[in-house]
Amino acid sequence: MTDSPERQQAQAAPRVTYLHDYQPPTFIVERVELRFDLYEEATQVRSCLQFRRNTEHSDVSAPLRLDGHEMELISVVVDGVPLTPQDYEVTEGELVISQVPESFSLEIETRINPAANSALEGLYLSSDILCTQCEAQGFRRITYFPDRPDVMSRYHVTLVADGQKYPVLLSNGNLVESGVTPDGRHYAVWDDPSLKPSYLFAVVAGQLLYKEDYFTTMSGRRVTLRIYVEPENIHKCDHAMRSLQQAMQWDEETYGREYDLDIYMIVAVNDFNMGAMENKGLNVFNASCVLASPETATDDDYYTIQSIIGHEYFHNWSGNRVTCRDWFQLSLKEGFTVFRDEEFSADLNSRAVKRIDDVNVLRTHQFAQDAGPMAHPVRPDQYIEISNFYTVTVYNKGAEVVRMQRNLVGAEGFRKGTDLYFSRHDGQAVTTDDFVRAMEDVNQIDLAQFKRWYSQAGTPVITMMTEYNPTVGVFTLTLRQICPATPGQTEKLPFHIPIAIGLLDHNGKELPIRFQGEGSGSATKNRVLELTEAEQQFIFEGFTSKPVVSLLRDFSAPVKIVAERTDDELAFLYAHDTNPFNRWDAGQQLALKTLLRLITDYQSGVKLQIEKTFIDAVRKTLLNSKLDLALIAQAITLPSEAYIADQCEVVDPDAIHAAREFVRRVIAMELKQEFMTLYRTLSVLEPYVFNAASMAQRALKNVCLAYLMQGGGDEAYALCLDQYRHANNMTDSMQALIQLAHHTGPARESTQTDFYQRW
Repeated sequence: MTDSPERQQAQAAPRVTYLHDYQPPTFIVERVELRFDLYEEATQVRSCLQFRRNTEHSDVSAPLRLDGHEMELISVVVDGVPLTPQDYEVTEGELVISQVPESFSLEIETRINPAANSALEGLYLSSDILCTQCEAQGFRRITYFPDRPDVMSRYHVTLVADGQKYPVLLSNGNLVESGVTPDGRHYAVWDDPSLKPSYLFAVVAGQLLYKEDYFTTMSGRRVTLRIYVEPENIHKCDHAMRSLQQAMQWDEETYGREYDLDIYMIVAVNDFNMGAMENKGLNVFNASCVLASPETATDDDYYTIQSIIGHEYFHNWSGNRVTCRDWFQLSLKEGFTVFRDEEFSADLNSRAVKRIDDVNVLRTHQFAQDAGPMAHPVRPDQYIEISNFYTVTVYNKGAEVVRMQRNLVGAEGFRKGTDLYFSRHDGQAVTTDDFVRAMEDVNQIDLAQFKRWYSQAGTPVITMMTEYNPTVGVFTLTLRQICPATPGQTEKLPFHIPIAIGLLDHNGKELPIRFQGEGSGSATKNRVLELTEAEQQFIFEGFTSKPVVSLLRDFSAPVKIVAERTDDELAFLYAHDTNPFNRWDAGQQLALKTLLRLITDYQSGVKLQIEKTFIDAVRKTLLNSKLDLALIAQAITLPSEAYIADQCEVVDPDAIHAAREFVRRVIAMELKQEFMTLYRTLSVLEPYVFNAASMAQRALKNVCLAYLMQGGGDEAYALCLDQYRHANNMTDSMQALIQLAHHTGPARESTQTDFYQRW
């Protein structure tokens, strides 16, 4: 009989998983004992699992269902009794045993083929290294198991392998035993005392060397730190090791979080399929995220390595010790940990530039996702394939949702909230609601409306209007919020939005901010307004003239601002705003307005001209000795052509390029002497050091060089060529090479040939 078209369509339809269908696990796995006999094509896995039925599950008679995929089942034993194939059912994705006791041991033996594992999930062969990747659902490719994050167990792992092929055998936890088997192979036994879900399980085996150092925790314990790499990379581990030690110290000082195991290991694998993975005590990285030396790595590479090393370490608490109940809660661990690594990088480097970098990612990538067909909430309510939700919305917007909570309760209240969260839920799998509840309980604040940030997709648009009454010195700020429709969510309820503001007088001085009716003692120079309605008025008093509003300081919420600002007002904020992020943002808005006008003029055949106001604003920023050099480098860099295109209803690439190049050329010519003087001042040849001051110096020096080359002339060309020839680090070498490649000249081809031959 032939199936009907309706039945065929139903069978072909992908399976959708819904948040509202969540049920606690049917069984708890109290202990996991694993033995791996490691071979490239026929690894034998023996698991012994201690089960007990979960009384919190609604069906007390439900069968045991274990996830499993692409492996050979050899045997199944319950409480020492072997089962026959009639006692269980095996499908493509499950092992089902209908009759089991309330509490029992289950022994399963499987055979897997790491060399043929092209999915790169579970255990696979990477070059000559065996390694695992189990997030999100890779453990089911190793053995049959309830492969879900809310099943947290203690793991005891034995690895057996050929000692010559795989001299290093690693897994989670502490090494408790090692030796040689009777048949001449060797083994290592690892025990992890912490509860963890299966997605954090890890194994690495191969010919690796390690760099070793130590860290003494705040309670006085000495933790061994090891970074394992392939032999040819052993000299490139120093920066990663320093970054790890910095991360451990920062987490103790900032969050009071101490590392819990005796050893912390990082493994760098050339062919690892993800950037990095936070497996408990055994992080596996793609080598590009660990290895660095000044000859071949730029400042950006060093910066990224420091951030990623920190991110994966911070997961030890925000993701490992306290993990997510289900994959809908992915942002619970990733959003929180991204926020933590952002603050780590900000504290160690330029806070202003870090905030600018993070906001650029949001505006360029996350806002675009919110505005497109793939828009989804930070906590999705359904998925077909969970890997589709490893997105900038879950990670980066999720971090902004955490940041907004800190903005609402303050730094001290946020620390108290995280302390409660970690202590209340240590060893548990929880939800974003549990995180918010900890903030509410400690700070006596109602965040019920705020939680819409987790459930509603889209980017709110805030419209600002101002009114000043000189007779009584009252200033009124009116804010309106609206969120455009997104797929599946046409109507949006108002968000709870923290709007950080400052008010400046016409000399750029910060003014005290006092709500109407407040006493003078309550005035402060920074306020966080809480926008909770579709439209709200905020009334301030005590002004002798109309103040200039510095709105959404430090980008206190992931929103778009609509405010009619004149060029003079933007130039004023660009030159005077005491908030570094808003100073940069005002400059970018002024540059964008200038560029959009020039694009229209170019299309109309009108001669291109730039207002003196804009050039003067750039000059004031460039020469402001009180500013962070890294911030100056960002502030005098024009918006990218891609960002400009995003602001155009109809994209004209030729017009965009012509307008931007014209502005760069005018800035270069008008400020040539300033750029030359600053470049020479910053061009001090010293041994390469990666720190905030040195990185900022190189950043501004190379922006000056780019403008000098844009202006042309033999002197600039000679400086650029000299920098390429004598640079002692890849940052300076690469930036000089880029400028030489973009300009016709006698050294254009020879420097590219030289670079290729050297590297």
